[in-house]
Amino acid sequence: MLVAAAVCPCPPLLVPEVAAGAAAELEPLRAACDEALAALLAAGPELVVVVGTGTEPEVWTEGGAGSFHRYGVPLVAKLPSGRIEGPELSPSLTVGAWLLERAGATLPTHACAVPADAPAERMLGLGQGLAGLADRVGLLVMGDGSACRSVKAPGYLDERAEGFDAVIADALASADVAALAAVDPGLAGELLAEGRAPWQVLAGAAEGAGLTARLGYRDAPYGVGYVVASWS
Repeated sequence: MLVAAAVCPCPPLLVPEVAAGAAAELEPLRAACDEALAALLAAGPELVVVVGTGTEPEVWTEGGAGSFHRYGVPLVAKLPSGRIEGPELSPSLTVGAWLLERAGATLPTHACAVPADAPAERMLGLGQGLAGLADRVGLLVMGDGSACRSVKAPGYLDERAEGFDAVIADALASADVAALAAVDPGLAGELLAEGRAPWQVLAGAAEGAGLTARLGYRDAPYGVGYVVASWS
């Protein structure tokens, strides 16, 4: 069953080597992610599953790795198993692997990539399945909110974006499984909120688990909504 979850955004700029001169700007976000990872590991999971978006649904159960070479940085992040098996991790999962390495995690770890436009019902069912993989499962859920919070945002300014991100932040701050399950995939797609599918995996996994939540960060630097939360 699910005993804890850490919810983090996945911008490559979270990695100082990628951010370079701008690294200090995201230090509060980085610190919040570190706290969420520490809380996840402190809950004593037997298995950690990293969930993020990918172009195709894929699962890594025997290790895996991803690189930041596409950003001009010769850096590789691998899952804590220490093995590198199968295809390269998707970008969101690569950031998740980097966070786990940074936290010093050594637990058995799987990774699961889901398409950003995956149906909500399928994500809820996937979450239920992941929660049953071990007696004590922890999820690291990687996903960004809307990318339409300002005229300089990747999706330009959309007046609906701030309200959308507020609903997500409030749901993550209160472990509101029903609110996450009800997020409209169509609206999320229009607002370029790629975290929608991973959040609904969390909603499925947490159904009936009775977890409580703590919000560690909510802001929209660079016009993209970022939220960090801990459920335990």
